[in-house]
Formats: sequence, structure tokens, C-alpha cells
Amino acid sequence: MSGGVDSSVVAALAARTGAETIGVTLQLYDHGSAVKRAGACCAGQDIRDARAVADKLGIAHYVFDHESQFRESVIDHFADEYMAGRTPIPCVRCNMGVKFTDLFRMARELGADCLATGHYVRRVEGAKGAELHRAADPARDQSYFLFATTQDQLDYLRFPLGDLPKPQVREIAKELGLIVAMKPDSQDICFVPDGDYASVVRKIRPDAETGGDIVHLDGRVLGQHKGLIHYTVGQRKGLELGGQPVPLYVVRLDAAKGEVTVGPREALGVRAARVEECTWLADVEGRDVMAKVRSLSKPVPARLENGWLRFENPEYGVAPGQAAVLYDRDRVLGGGWIEETEAVELDLAAA
Repeated sequence: MSGGVDSSVVAALAARTGAETIGVTLQLYDHGSAVKRAGACCAGQDIRDARAVADKLGIAHYVFDHESQFRESVIDHFADEYMAGRTPIPCVRCNMGVKFTDLFRMARELGADCLATGHYVRRVEGAKGAELHRAADPARDQSYFLFATTQDQLDYLRFPLGDLPKPQVREIAKELGLIVAMKPDSQDICFVPDGDYASVVRKIRPDAETGGDIVHLDGRVLGQHKGLIHYTVGQRKGLELGGQPVPLYVVRLDAAKGEVTVGPREALGVRAARVEECTWLADVEGRDVMAKVRSLSKPVPARLENGWLRFENPEYGVAPGQAAVLYDRDRVLGGGWIEETEAVELDLAAA
């Protein structure tokens, strides 16, 4: 129970069945500036909201301090990835670590039959057991962030909101008189105030703003940057490179050299990506799949062969550190972390 409307409604639906229901909240970070805004979770007022909902429902409620684990496994990893010139996805790391791993252990220690969460995904019983599917409401689907769910976890998990649109969830909360009925949704990265990633990294790694060259793909030095943490692959704004004949984009980040490499949009085209740390819920080797390489992108045709995800057509904005999640229609087959990419051959003279 993060203190938001989704997990609160899940608790209410569970309690309404007559089953013994226990609410668990993990305090993931301190009560500082990161939670002094609408859209935070798992700290401060959010914990008080979760407790108020549990009291309203008449269920037990426990709060566990996981701040140090969250800092080490999610926030520190987030900073290190940016320092390495990669594009991190802390929400997946959180689900893989403190949320599912620690919550699973707690739930089993409490003797629970299952663990229910407020994620918008569906658990479907297939011919060979439980399957993970996209939510019925495409606008709310969170399957990309749950690609690392294992089969053992999926067998134990329940997702009561997977078939519901968000307005209906809020209506249920209103009907039950829950104080969180109209509470704003939590943000994707809960510990980043105002979306300023660089400020968070800077506080954790004071040397994060070491400058360096901005280099064109053809080898020309075009300018200077103020630290790799201010750039991501595919970025166009903020380069401050005036007078260029064509718009330039960040093509890659080289932490070893401290360089930001830029080029025309065509240079962002990727024909393959190598994935590691994979978690599979089905056999995917040599199989035609639909691949999603960014949380907001549409799945595209691809095939996984010997650790390399090969796209049917060039895919743009693919960066190391992101996740590649594979689908068969609505079913989540699993995914992995992108370690490196293979660019489409580009004629710089023509570009």
C-alpha cells in the first residue's frame, strides 16, 4: 500500500471478499524535498494515507523501513548508470528488488496465500500456467516495468486492477469513502523532484558534472558539455551547438572518454541490440516477437537470436541501460537490459 488510490482500492477489493487482508507499506526514502509535492509515494503523508485507508477498511497495516535498501539498489544504481553514460529505468529496478523480492518474503513469512498489487497488468491462466498480459486499458498498462517478474513470482501475484480503467478505480474509491479517491497519481520516478535527474545524481556523485568534448560522428569537436548526466541518447535540445546545417542529436555517450557524440537523426537508427540479465516467461529464441525498447514507444517487429534482438526495421532512440521487453500480442514474454547497440550503416557525406 503505497498510499495511492490504486493500492488502496486493491486492499478494499481484497477485504470485501471476506479474506483476511493485511496491508504492507514500504518506506522507501526520507520525508525530504522529494515528497513535498503531489505525485510522490512511499514516504511521509503517503504512509499516513495508507494507514488511514487500512483503518477505514478495518484491516491490519504494517510499515517497514526499507530506505537503505532502496537507496543502495535503486537510487545509487540510478546515479551510477547516468555516470556511465547509460539511460536507467529505476522503476524496474525497484520492482525487481525492494518491492517484489522483499514484499514476497514478507508475505510468505506472514503466511499469505497471495500478494496483490495495484499494477495495471493482467495475470491470465494459460495452458502451461500463469501468464503476464498487458492491461485492458492501454493508457494505464505497466507491463513494460514488470518484465523482470519471474514465473515463481507470477504464480503468487494477483493484479485486481488489470481489467479496469482508471476512472472506474477512482469511482470505487469514492463509493467506499476512501480519502485517496482523487489523489494525484504517483510519478514514474518517485524520488526525483521536478524531474531534475541531474540534481539527484549530483547530490549522490559530486563529481558527476565533469565536462568534456561534444564530438560529431565525423570526428570534429563541435563544443563542450557540462557533464554526461545532462544528456541521453536521442536528445536534441540543450546541445547549444548553433550554426549547424542540420539538426543534431545525441547518438552515444562515452564515459571513458567523457565525450558526447552527436549526429543527424539518421544516425540514431539501430538494427540490433544485445540484451543481458534477461528474465523469460516463455521460449523466445529465434521467434518472431514484438519488442518495446522504451516505456512510451510502440512495440515493433523483431527476433531474438543468440542474445541479440534484431529489428525488422531500424529503431530509433535505443540506448544502453534501457529495457527491451518482448510481447506476443498482449502476452509479456519477458525481457532484458540493453547492453550495446548495432547502428545502421550511415553515409555521413550524404547525411
